[in-house]
Amino acid sequence: MTDAPGGTPPTTEAPEGSPSLTEAPLTGLRVLDLATLFAGPLAATFLGDFGAEVIKVEHPAKPDPSRGHGPAKDGIGLWWKVLGRNKRTLTLDLSTPGGRTTLLRLAAGADVIVENFRPGTLEKWDLGWDELSAANPRLVLARVTAFGQFGPYAHRPGFGTLAEAMSGFAAITGEPDTPPTLPPFGLADSIAGLATAYAVMAALAARERTGAGQVVDMAIIEPILTVLGPHPTWYDQLGYVQERTGNRSANNAPRNTYRTADGTWVAVSTSAQSVAERVMELVGRPELIDEPWFATGDGRARHADLLDEAVGRWIAARPREDVLAAFEKAEAAIAPVQDVREVMTDPQYQALSTITTVDDPELGPLRMQNVLFRLSATPGAVRWAGRPHGADTDAVLAELGLSAAEVAALRAEGAV
Repeated sequence: MTDAPGGTPPTTEAPEGSPSLTEAPLTGLRVLDLATLFAGPLAATFLGDFGAEVIKVEHPAKPDPSRGHGPAKDGIGLWWKVLGRNKRTLTLDLSTPGGRTTLLRLAAGADVIVENFRPGTLEKWDLGWDELSAANPRLVLARVTAFGQFGPYAHRPGFGTLAEAMSGFAAITGEPDTPPTLPPFGLADSIAGLATAYAVMAALAARERTGAGQVVDMAIIEPILTVLGPHPTWYDQLGYVQERTGNRSANNAPRNTYRTADGTWVAVSTSAQSVAERVMELVGRPELIDEPWFATGDGRARHADLLDEAVGRWIAARPREDVLAAFEKAEAAIAPVQDVREVMTDPQYQALSTITTVDDPELGPLRMQNVLFRLSATPGAVRWAGRPHGADTDAVLAELGLSAAEVAALRAEGAV
């Protein structure tokens, strides 16, 4: 780790007890993160977690707004500590001549650029694909916007909330007689961040064959529509439009949350027929299994009131630990409804090391989500948390070959 908040983070070593960067699968990959709020930066975070060298480029006077989102401690934004992890921080005003020239020099040695300006913004600064690919024909440019690079909405401002509304997600979320429900977190952005990281890796794989980079056009409205499943196909073939069903599923039952005797909640799912049968045996209603409608998920969903009453009554008579133990013994699918306090102490999350501790120079030991998955031979790691605004500007520019006089000139121009 760094000795001070403004120091240079390690690029070849990880915190003690963590996998070293040299073991990570994306070691040697250089990523320039020009994006803000939240899909683009999250994609860069995922790449950094597995060894990519990520340089976060922020405006000198207008830091990434995520630094100010959500709760802060001692004036330090905690969301940024997660989103900015494994990234070095550089300030650069791309609209200035010096900023443009410096970015092109950085691009010449980079593998990936992630940006989320409105379409045409980079082109306005003479930093579009023509200029970037001329500086580096092997470059992959990931362009993450709400609506994509073309079409009637392309130039509209947009955020993940609009994708959650447009995609059909909000329309099917919530209780039947209540307004459509938006998620209380950045769902569409997070899905798009995952999709962007995947798209970047696909473009890099293609580069291995062709030797040339390309543009990734990621519209945040699209990945969330994909994960909603076969809704367009259902409508196309059957004219079927799913309605809001609350916690219930239109495809199987029982599937709901149920209150236990000690006032807590559990979630039950019976997507598999065998599990549905085991649940009804457990709650003392085996006769329902013989009903003709019980043989399909669709049939069970049409009798959700009856099934919910049977399951809910049985669960309501028992404390949560007894319910969980009985379901586990019966090999039926159940989980406690946990808030973040229980997540932090959950034994399964602990076994997986899902929450990791990072030694942060500003805040000390800091817990956050670990990397997304475990690789047996080339694991990723959270090597450091989000760094202060511009903490690595001088170091990055020096590595780029700029002299002290050149850096001073950029500062005088307001480019850094």
